[in-house]
Amino acid sequence: MTKRIIVVAGNIGAGKTALTEGIGSRLGWRADFESVADNPYLSDFYTDMRAWAFHLQVYFLGHRAEQYLNAATDPRSVILDRSIFEDFHIFARALYQMGNVAERDYLTYRRLFDLVVATLPPPNLLIYLRAPVPTLMARIRRRARNMETGISAEYLSTLESYYDEWLSAFDQCPVLTIHTDNLDYVHQPQALDLVVERIQDKLSGKEVVEL
Repeated sequence: MTKRIIVVAGNIGAGKTALTEGIGSRLGWRADFESVADNPYLSDFYTDMRAWAFHLQVYFLGHRAEQYLNAATDPRSVILDRSIFEDFHIFARALYQMGNVAERDYLTYRRLFDLVVATLPPPNLLIYLRAPVPTLMARIRRRARNMETGISAEYLSTLESYYDEWLSAFDQCPVLTIHTDNLDYVHQPQALDLVVERIQDKLSGKEVVEL
């Protein structure tokens, strides 16, 4: 089987981890996830975002670059929960616009990001998960993570607009958009079957409509 690198992108609560787990298990691919439990900056960041936002973003960039390089050298196909591209185009941008990252730090981070991404092989497919903001808010409330208690609908809407902007110009690889509000691939095997079919079709170069 041809080796593939798949990255999963999407707003908070869109269903990235669940899809990554499901696809990895169904296809026998290696599945890698975002570093949260062992992140040395997260607790400080949520205590004082302005003081620690730059440190957190640099940590995530290093973690994801290392994760991506490991995936690239693994002979197995790999699916990654969250893409390295979102670090700058979505989250660093949001922190800068909110005033939590100074302009000089933002520009320094951008130069570092550009250098890192230029060294990485492009993925074979980006899966973009999309859901309406009320659905995202309901999921965030339901999973009740302490670090997510301050997330607002306005913030999610801002991130969504950044995703739309970023993906309108994204050309690193093909993009498969999946609307997850009415597609329960966690509890309905046939829904996961449909996603797998779309992924395989997209990887084979076929024209695929959004799910």
